[in-house]
Amino acid sequence: MSSIHQLLGPNGPLADALPGFRPRREQLAMADAVAETLELRTSLVVEAGTGTGKTFAYLVPALFSGRRVIVSTGTRTLQDQLYHRDLPLVSQALGRPVKIALLKGRANYLCRHRLTVALGTPQLPGLERAKSRSLARIERWSRTTESGDIGELESVPDNDPLWLQATSTRENCLGPECPEFRGCHVLKARREAQAADLVIVNHHLLLADMALREEGFGELLPGADAVILDEAHQFPEVAAQFFGTRLGARSVESLARDALAELTRAGLLDAGARALIEGLEQQLTVLQRALTGLGERIEWAALPDAVPEAAADLGAALLAIAALLDAPALEAPGVRQCGRRAADAAARLASILELDESTGLRWVESGARSWSFEFTPFEVAERLKSQVEARPCAWIYTSATLAVGDDFSHFTGRVGAEHARTLLIASPFDYETQSRLFLPLGLPDPADRAYTGAIIAQALPLIRAAGGRAFLLFTSYRALGEGARLLKESLGPDDAFPVLVQGEGPRDGLLRRFREIGNAVLLGTGSFWEGVDVRGPALSLVVIDKLPFGSPDDPILKARLEGLKRGGRNGFMEYQLPQAVLSLKQGVGRLIRDPDDFGVVMLGDPRLTTRNYGRAFLSSLPPMTVTRDPAEAGEFLRHHLRDVLAAAP
Repeated sequence: MSSIHQLLGPNGPLADALPGFRPRREQLAMADAVAETLELRTSLVVEAGTGTGKTFAYLVPALFSGRRVIVSTGTRTLQDQLYHRDLPLVSQALGRPVKIALLKGRANYLCRHRLTVALGTPQLPGLERAKSRSLARIERWSRTTESGDIGELESVPDNDPLWLQATSTRENCLGPECPEFRGCHVLKARREAQAADLVIVNHHLLLADMALREEGFGELLPGADAVILDEAHQFPEVAAQFFGTRLGARSVESLARDALAELTRAGLLDAGARALIEGLEQQLTVLQRALTGLGERIEWAALPDAVPEAAADLGAALLAIAALLDAPALEAPGVRQCGRRAADAAARLASILELDESTGLRWVESGARSWSFEFTPFEVAERLKSQVEARPCAWIYTSATLAVGDDFSHFTGRVGAEHARTLLIASPFDYETQSRLFLPLGLPDPADRAYTGAIIAQALPLIRAAGGRAFLLFTSYRALGEGARLLKESLGPDDAFPVLVQGEGPRDGLLRRFREIGNAVLLGTGSFWEGVDVRGPALSLVVIDKLPFGSPDDPILKARLEGLKRGGRNGFMEYQLPQAVLSLKQGVGRLIRDPDDFGVVMLGDPRLTTRNYGRAFLSSLPPMTVTRDPAEAGEFLRHHLRDVLAAAP
């Protein structure tokens, strides 16, 4: 352990290589635990509070151990940070060159074959002139790229729907039959990962590898000495999605488009094939109409008979296409693959329509132009546990939010790691002096129609005291919309801070503008509660409207609760409450990101002090100084921002 301490100490190589590096007792404690877990090949669950430096706390012992390690993350952002910044820095500082590989999902890599097909069929529906120009940019880039990572081409954003025509999925990949197989970027990335000492993946790819599915390359885990899951709080939800079943309108539409393109390219598009494709598209329209007006998320029991009947007809249309296209006599691999995709889509749809309700929950997501049929199993912990136990290597789960108070049982139970060692490492930040937790008095019940207005009224003086510089985090889109409207209506001519609202632009663009402006107010929900890192005075106030309990009408929540009920357990205490506590910890964690940060968190929900379970939330938060006086909270902000506000134009 002494070597780890030297590496992370005040006179170690990281201190020399990284400007501003500060040795931290908490980081050393985590690094010791990781090193021991790697040595003994056991399991460790560690919550590392903000500022611990958990990334270096697992990277240093991982690299120092000389073992083959897989690091799995919840986001591409952290994948890229590890690969391009953190790992090269640590490797160079330690003087231990290692072979590192970054492996993303298929959708992140150019597929040369699908690009060729797209370029050769300009008559495809939706390919307008602007998209043609973007496709030409992709084609020019395809001639020079080495990795095929679509993130390289900044002129075509990676969320542009056009990439669907130039990337592959597990369903539409031709595999060894592909004419571009030898130059396949996905295949190249897999080979590099199999030969690397340290591989960076995401949770979905890790699960795929654990299940030895076609998407997941089963060659990674068998040779690994350790698996480290960062952002591990996201892992249970990703697992539930992964082990579920889904069929969406967009995948069927993509199949119809690809079948038309491949048949045209192979010279096999006759009247019969065209009629079958048109029939499939008609069944999509019929099903979309049957779902119109039923809501965005519909429980299976609430579906009218017309919906499963239309779905069954769609399944029959898919089987008809499968029978036509997946014929051994056909010499066009792309055409046969479309046939196999049609058969797979029909099988997935049939499995959802026929599933036993005792194993999980079915529902339908419906939008104006799309839908998806979904199935989620009640529980995945046993399946995860069997996968982990089948591979005798070290398993390390880490995040800033895994424990409720000092209890890890909610997380460990969901991932099947009940026997893992647990370690709670508090943040090194001085929350008592750096922050205030403001609990306003006199708010109505959260279910009251006037509640959001009361939150804005309480928050506005603090927003003015901070001169903007605030996040307002809401638990629903309805409250977000109402809060944005009320805030804008309340602002006067002296309120010289911009207001940014989720939905008015891409998430990353809004965050970039927030940082650049320096005194903006950003209103958001969902994804803005976590994974957002704004350091310095640009974020000095976080307002949270309600305790983030899941919606009681959410079918996914109902699936979890039903599964617990079937096991004779208390769904509220064992799932709803712990999930809400962990979500609140994420939201509060947006404020203090650096030793020099300061600010106020306003938690508006009166249930924090009027319900017994409020103690579970407050005891899980950092040790901030609590105040119920709005004047004290405002003065705290003005005092710490005095120099910043004085320098403002």
